[in-house]
Amino acid sequence: MMASADQFWHDVDRHMVRYGGSFVPRIITRAEGSHVYDQTGSAILDFTSGQMSSVLGHSHPDIVATVTSAIGALDHLYSGMLSTPVVDLARTLCSTLPPTLTKMLLLSTGAESNEAAIKMAKLYTGKYEIVSFDRSWHGMTSGAASATFSAGRRGYGPPMPGNLTLPTPNAYRSPFRHSDGTYDWRTELDYGFDIVDKQSSGSLAACLVEPILSSGGIIEPPPGYLRRLKELCTERGMLLIVDEAQTGIGRTGLMYGFEHDGIVPDLLTLSKTLGAGLPVAVVVTSEEIETTCHERGFLFFTTHVSDPLAAAVALTVLTVVDRDGLVDRAASLGRTLAARLAGMCARYEQVGDVRGHGLLQGIELVSDKTSKAPADQLGAEVTAACLERGLHMNIVQLPGMGGIFRIAPPLTVTETELDEGLGILDDALAAVLRR
Repeated sequence: MMASADQFWHDVDRHMVRYGGSFVPRIITRAEGSHVYDQTGSAILDFTSGQMSSVLGHSHPDIVATVTSAIGALDHLYSGMLSTPVVDLARTLCSTLPPTLTKMLLLSTGAESNEAAIKMAKLYTGKYEIVSFDRSWHGMTSGAASATFSAGRRGYGPPMPGNLTLPTPNAYRSPFRHSDGTYDWRTELDYGFDIVDKQSSGSLAACLVEPILSSGGIIEPPPGYLRRLKELCTERGMLLIVDEAQTGIGRTGLMYGFEHDGIVPDLLTLSKTLGAGLPVAVVVTSEEIETTCHERGFLFFTTHVSDPLAAAVALTVLTVVDRDGLVDRAASLGRTLAARLAGMCARYEQVGDVRGHGLLQGIELVSDKTSKAPADQLGAEVTAACLERGLHMNIVQLPGMGGIFRIAPPLTVTETELDEGLGILDDALAAVLRR
């Protein structure tokens, strides 16, 4: 029997550690498809796919069947044991990747997979410096947190040594401009590496980047950027680690975000979308890097490394995505989403920019298009107005930027649901701006 709402929130205040922003002021009792439901039975359209993870929606029948079967047969093993689901996942996943990426390590979370990738890069190169964007988010464990610059750096003492930054390629706000006002990303990138070179102690191991910086404000590098970044890494003997926690498994309209620029990373990390809402993560790398690391004593035992339940879930996700054509579906619905958001940008002075790919897009709210001044309060009010109308939205608010709504519905979202959610967002914007 569920406690009363008053008792629930009393218990929250008394017992729950607050680990970020405020909790959503609803008690969630179940979730199905593109909706979550609160204690009153009210449906809330989920435009965040849980924590940007549930690409198949909530309680997908194939995932439910897989978990039900696996939990009763083969869920968890000693870390040194292997099972058929894990090896099947490795083979299936690598078949979707460029031919150089053939070796997989199965873990639980995105931070954990980035930790493993960073350790492999350091061991392989014999170096220790890691470069990431100054609006990056790679996780909250030690090495991943040290490469995270969008939030969470104050008050915890020194991060891991050797973490350096590149300027985030934010076309909307970057001061690097051609004479005609267009974004001069090549000069910015060269400048960034020049600063990295000046700070470096000569031990550059890897560059860790997201194809779209989601927690950094839905920042999408311009075409050609990641290709040039890979060249600059190669010139310095650095590896390129691509963190596809949110962009992998079809989210951007291609199977992987790195495909948009035609590059191949040295190490690839996948997590959120591969588990479709359950804790699954992997590192994938080349035979050469894996062999060298193994010969040098690579160690990354965790309690849940190579767990068969996680592998079975990930296999099911890959099967459903392929069977149901969800990559192409994300591309198609993404075009619809982009057109609707562009319409809002044209109609509202306070919608400054639209960016992203597929079903990972965002709009940046500003005071006005001319000044581009951040509009933090507006973002908070629109978020609340959306929730009142039955839409859960997530807004990123970083210093020096306006509020950026992250829009990431499941790849299974219907056209009707997408239209409904965008209609609520439009209505909420209009209502708040009339006040």
